[in-house]
Amino acid sequence: MCEIYYHICTNVKNRSHLFVGFVKVLDYRFTLYSSLNNGLSMKKSILNIIGVVVLLGGAIAAYIYFQQQQPKPEALQVQEQAPPILPELPKPVVRQVLDAPSTNPKLPQLETSDSFVLDSLASLVENKSLMNIFHTEQLIHNIVATIDNLPSQRAPMSVMPIETAKGKFITMEGKGALVISPKNKARYTTYVKFAEETDAKKLVELYVRLYPLFQQSYEELGYPNKYFNDRMIVVLDNLLAAPEIKEPVQLVQPKYYYLYADSNIEGRSIGQKILMRIGSNNEMVIISKLKDIKQELILHMHEKKIDSAV
Repeated sequence: MCEIYYHICTNVKNRSHLFVGFVKVLDYRFTLYSSLNNGLSMKKSILNIIGVVVLLGGAIAAYIYFQQQQPKPEALQVQEQAPPILPELPKPVVRQVLDAPSTNPKLPQLETSDSFVLDSLASLVENKSLMNIFHTEQLIHNIVATIDNLPSQRAPMSVMPIETAKGKFITMEGKGALVISPKNKARYTTYVKFAEETDAKKLVELYVRLYPLFQQSYEELGYPNKYFNDRMIVVLDNLLAAPEIKEPVQLVQPKYYYLYADSNIEGRSIGQKILMRIGSNNEMVIISKLKDIKQELILHMHEKKIDSAV
């Protein structure tokens, strides 16, 4: 009987389980009571039933006491999560783009465009012999590559669209220093004449007409998401910022190549250093033509919102 009491006190978890236990005990006692008909005295059976009732009452009291002594479970604190921060959508940027040409001329493929481009350039000048300064292969590619290089420190001759100036770079001794000789400027006469004969308006119109070829070449050069005309404006601004030189221009020759003695000049872009090398008069002609070209180019440009991810 004590084992039954102990089992009830220690294993009953809730009232429903206690009730089931109580029923089981009564069932057990009812079976016991039935066996009394086989020879047990009625008085003893009644006493046993009373003992079971007392036993169950004690179990119930112990369970209630046990429940009261258990600590109440703490309420779970649920922290509210802040809403996720959504990334800002890229804002469109405003780009100066070229107007489409008034007519839609049929252009050759880039790889077969050399003769077409040379003929188009030749139509801009009366003196056709001036066209001898141009290379006849990969003309668009070389123009794009050279323009891209001009604001930097180097411009490889291997991608120049024009022939190098004839003769050697001419220097002389002047006031105890090595300087550029005044005779050196004659080496650039043909290039300056081509610039003088070329009408800026017609040259820009040709540039706009050929622009799909320039853009394709620029992308193939390694700028798939860039706009070539943006680079063109950067280059024009860089060249127009070249300082006016005071002749004679002093040089140094630490090894094989000549350098400008003035570190401020030597530190400038290769495009500006070329302008300062060809002589002050020639530089003024080229600078004036570049200003005209930029003004004409602006007339063919308009603002357009472009996805900044492109």
